[in-house]
Amino acid sequence: MPAVLRVLLATILGASAVHAQPRGRAHFPPRFHDPSTPVREADAWWIFATGNHVVLRRSADLKRWTDAGSAIRPLPAWHKEVVPNQKGHLWAPDIIRHGDQWRLYYSVSDFGKNTSAIGLATSPTIDPANPKTRWTDHGIVVRSNRNDNFNAIDPHLIVDHEGRHWMSFGSFWGGIQLIELDPATGLRHPERRAITCLAWNETIEAPAIIRHGGFYHLFVNWGICCRGVNSTYEIRVGRSRDITGPYLDKQGRDLATGGGTLLLGTEGPRIGPGHASFLATGGETLMFHHYYDRDRAGAPSLASKTLCWDADGWPLLR
Repeated sequence: MPAVLRVLLATILGASAVHAQPRGRAHFPPRFHDPSTPVREADAWWIFATGNHVVLRRSADLKRWTDAGSAIRPLPAWHKEVVPNQKGHLWAPDIIRHGDQWRLYYSVSDFGKNTSAIGLATSPTIDPANPKTRWTDHGIVVRSNRNDNFNAIDPHLIVDHEGRHWMSFGSFWGGIQLIELDPATGLRHPERRAITCLAWNETIEAPAIIRHGGFYHLFVNWGICCRGVNSTYEIRVGRSRDITGPYLDKQGRDLATGGGTLLLGTEGPRIGPGHASFLATGGETLMFHHYYDRDRAGAPSLASKTLCWDADGWPLLR
């Protein structure tokens, strides 16, 4: 394996390990890459992330996180049908509650290629210590290969104001895509099969959509991840009255043709922020994201900021 690729993979694989926090730095962020939407079950908060078999983190306060194991064991047979050399390193999960089950979506891919698929697993509970926790495989939601102009990774889930279920996804190639899901199964809708391009840039991935003030706000990443202190990720945003777009930035540029207003870039030692996820709690909305910590040799780490809104309804952070 070329040395550059070994470095990139080592950076991502590092997300699957949590290191003890040094004395006197109780809020020092643990290692994270591609955090899912945080969810609460019983007395704990949970975040899934990129790592071996999709890694799981637990917290009592949304600040201190500990390793809680992994979810996708054993690997379903279809993983190796998509990526023959797949050994369990799974990417960029997201999770949503529907009825009496958690629906966990995650990416199976070959690094640097669009030979990819997004899978679905469900369980009634999350906590590995709970005997009811059992992740059941439901197969492929959407798949891509070299003949497609999209890459089926980085899923994000949203239920719109009409109760329809959607998944945005995408990385490089033709940009960020949107498909409708079947609420009954969590899989792709059997009739409404359109794939809609929402945003494009030469280096784009990691979408997330939230609704506020009558608009759907699409957050995406521009730049390159996974290079530690040399990463160039930044979070950009646009909005639309309709979930299917068009999404425009503050200057009125369409995200589908390269628009996007900068929301968050590198700040001091926090390099390349990316893969935003959102949580409404305690009367405020938090935006979680990973970044590469210059103070820890570029280790992927978790941060959160409070999401606010300006007088024109555009998001800002504090």
